[in-house]
Amino acid sequence: MIERISDLEVKYVNDVLKSQFSTSAGARYMKALEQKFADRFNSPFSISFVNGTATMHAALEAMGLSPGDEVIVPPLTMASTAFAVLQCNATPIFADVDPLTFQICTKSISERITPRTKAIITVALYGGAPDMTKIRTICDSNDLFLLEDNAECFLGEIDNKLIGSFGDFASFSFQSSKHITSGEGGMLLVKSKDLANKVRAVQSLGYIGVSSDKAKITKDDIQNPEYSRHGQLGWNYRMPELCCAVALGQLERIDELVNVRVVAAKRFSAVADNYPDVITPQLNLPNSKNSYWCWSAVLREDINWIDFRRIYNRAGGKPFYSAWKLTYLEPMFAGRHFLGREKFVGSQQLDSYRPGLCPVAESLQPRMIQIPTNFWCGDDAAPSINALGEACKHFQ
Repeated sequence: MIERISDLEVKYVNDVLKSQFSTSAGARYMKALEQKFADRFNSPFSISFVNGTATMHAALEAMGLSPGDEVIVPPLTMASTAFAVLQCNATPIFADVDPLTFQICTKSISERITPRTKAIITVALYGGAPDMTKIRTICDSNDLFLLEDNAECFLGEIDNKLIGSFGDFASFSFQSSKHITSGEGGMLLVKSKDLANKVRAVQSLGYIGVSSDKAKITKDDIQNPEYSRHGQLGWNYRMPELCCAVALGQLERIDELVNVRVVAAKRFSAVADNYPDVITPQLNLPNSKNSYWCWSAVLREDINWIDFRRIYNRAGGKPFYSAWKLTYLEPMFAGRHFLGREKFVGSQQLDSYRPGLCPVAESLQPRMIQIPTNFWCGDDAAPSINALGEACKHFQ
């Protein structure tokens, strides 16, 4: 039995509450969380955020994107990956995905690069690993920034390196469904000090007094009528101290929290192995390690998703989810509802946001299932595992 929230997190939260939120207490847990996260993921800089979308927006702002710049993203993921690009008045360019790994396809990435391309955002989908070594090479060959969106991947690996160690930036989410959580929150790893300084300014209202390793201005800084606070435009993206306290406790327990999901996923895979003509699990690349935010698979083409889920539920399984509608097929893209930012996206690109843009992703999405792996008591997974077997047997 593993506790989702343990006495350790409660202890840290109580410590924050006892401080009465005194400004003299500073941001102790923010500093501790950022340092410990950087150490665990072998990164020189780690900066906390209010959520895992603000992380990506700040990274893209630090790159200095301008209207007309393009950022390559996958369509098969949470739409906030592309939203962050639009927030910078830049243009999301959708690359297709691999039919077996469901990850962004390196061949499609190369086909989408133009003179206007400034960055690539990868998504470590469901806890698996894109081909990060090859994508890093593509970025280096084309002088592009690489931003990893690792909201669903903590402690995943490829080629004996942690997911999060390939990009110029690597974003993580502490939203409630993620491997480690503080309800909301996020973290951004940054490779260079110059970029980390820029990220911190974006995160903290453009304050002059903050930096890559200084998260908060002090009373001594501001107790002068001549003190200049804001050196640039920035946002209030700082992570609350209470959330930092919870996230620190979760980070100190990260191995057991991740392992719970890996163990559950292996049990689902063992069932699916008996029905290869019914269901195909997400493929892990050679020399990679999946951290299984969820267990994902694709159904045979003639199986109706609704019918499969109905039989699975009737057999007692914990409800599973569909994959997100592809981002460029969401109503906001069809209706150009970008809050005025559509004027920064070229008409050719606007016209491309329609069916047929990423045929592999369009074929996969209606047939994909996502089964939760967060069973804190191992026995809790048994009904869902049995239900998967019953549903597969029905369509055998």
